[in-house]
Amino acid sequence: MSMSLKPQHLKRYHQIAWLLAKYGRPDLVKDVGLEETLTAEERLPPKQLAKADELATDLEKLGPTFVKLGQLLSTRAELLPRAYLDALSRLQDEVEPFGFGEVEKIVTTELGIRMSRAFSDFEATPMASASLGQVHLARLHDGRQVAVKVQRPNIREQMVEDLDALKDIAAFLDNHTELGKRYEFARMLEELRKNLMRELDYRQEAHNLTTFREQLKAFPHLIVPSSIADYCTSRVLTMQYVPGTKITKMSPLVRMEFDGEALAEELFRAYLKQILVEGFFHADPHPGNVFLTPDHRIALLDLGMVGHIMPRLQEDLLQLLVAISEGRGEDASQIAIKIGEPRREFNQAEFIRRISEIVGQQKTATVEQMQVGRLVLEVTKCAADCQIRVPPELTMLGKTLLNLDQVGRALAPQFDPNASIRSNAAEILRQRVIKTLSPGNLLGGVLEVKDLIQRLPARLNRFFDALASNEFKVSVDAIDEKTLILGFQKIANRITVGLIIAALIVGAALLMRVETSFRIWGYPGLAIIFFLCAAGAGVVLLLNILFYDKSKGD
Repeated sequence: MSMSLKPQHLKRYHQIAWLLAKYGRPDLVKDVGLEETLTAEERLPPKQLAKADELATDLEKLGPTFVKLGQLLSTRAELLPRAYLDALSRLQDEVEPFGFGEVEKIVTTELGIRMSRAFSDFEATPMASASLGQVHLARLHDGRQVAVKVQRPNIREQMVEDLDALKDIAAFLDNHTELGKRYEFARMLEELRKNLMRELDYRQEAHNLTTFREQLKAFPHLIVPSSIADYCTSRVLTMQYVPGTKITKMSPLVRMEFDGEALAEELFRAYLKQILVEGFFHADPHPGNVFLTPDHRIALLDLGMVGHIMPRLQEDLLQLLVAISEGRGEDASQIAIKIGEPRREFNQAEFIRRISEIVGQQKTATVEQMQVGRLVLEVTKCAADCQIRVPPELTMLGKTLLNLDQVGRALAPQFDPNASIRSNAAEILRQRVIKTLSPGNLLGGVLEVKDLIQRLPARLNRFFDALASNEFKVSVDAIDEKTLILGFQKIANRITVGLIIAALIVGAALLMRVETSFRIWGYPGLAIIFFLCAAGAGVVLLLNILFYDKSKGD
């Protein structure tokens, strides 16, 4: 059985099939039924598999949707070998800019006024160009310098079409292949769709800027640009311009001018607070989004991708991170089981063994080798291999921490993220306790107590009235006692009938020795009557067991 191909997606089907065949998965092409989209030459097995580094380049050629898909796959350690994961983690979200005429048209349409009325100056050449949009330097009429992010024309329609084509393939794999049933590609793709739709709404990013500025007020060396609300729409985002240099482009001499260890520690502490206390965090802090300002502070940019974590999961994640950072593999495996959803085929012993082995390697790793984000992603890989469904928040957490590991190494090569987690665990726990004692939570508790006190007298009166009139009953919803008693009665009756049949047979055997003139078939008559009664009772009992009990059980 093969997938039904939609004519409007044939071009994308061909590109996806070619990509799978090139990187050694012609079996998936055949399973899905995409072979007919390939030419005869493309169906031939490649003489040698393409190198991992080529995958990022091929995805960039396919467009922004596949760039984002590649970034997602870079966090799925259960799907790809390590070499491919490393190649995709370096995937650059940089493409050719679109023309200034389109920029002017989009800005004018979105803001509802001419560009010259909105800005006193607007540079035609973009500062940066990515798959979803590009950023231009501009100046407001009040003199403030701003960065204006303009969404690419027709990007939403293109992404929706690409995602629909990928959805067809993912749904078929999930329904018809063991690989799909294990990894649930449709579920993974739906998470990508949600994230992309949020990123494409720049009003959401403007809200994120405001939220993160408030969250990070306690961290003086971290900067989040403020949004200019009147100049923000779903396709145009105007924000404060923050000058700086990408940390990936810092020279060794620049690194000597500031305390990189302190900056990396403050950045890591801020993200732990976002993840484990606030439950709302920037999910894409890769090195290209982190700038060093001229006054040696860290500026966080491109805050469109965010993650949400519920309070119960926050506590589990805190325990998991501490267990991983301390090298307690068995504890980490038990916490991961609690976080996930074990399937029927779950192999607990194998999972505990593998997690203990992975986490145990922390104890012998050097500082340069320690990557807590990579370890979290390895935990998700083992979970998938051992038939545990993990929440998408865990994968997003692993990706975030992996990016933070890279940022921390760029700021301070000797930065140890595991030591940071251990040293900040107590403070994070204290902040979580303080958050639970917030006025809103306390007010909710007070209202619950108030409701209890109001209803308590009436409930006590009903209780004592029932007790005084001997109407007090305790119901235990454990088993059906009537059915249980009937079952015991049936067993007792069967045993009694069996004893009677046995007695008749024994009695008949004894009467066979008694001489009497009353005979049946040449044998003592009374003994034969006893035998016939026993035989008849036995047949009735057997029929009752075979037919009546079976119909009741069905």
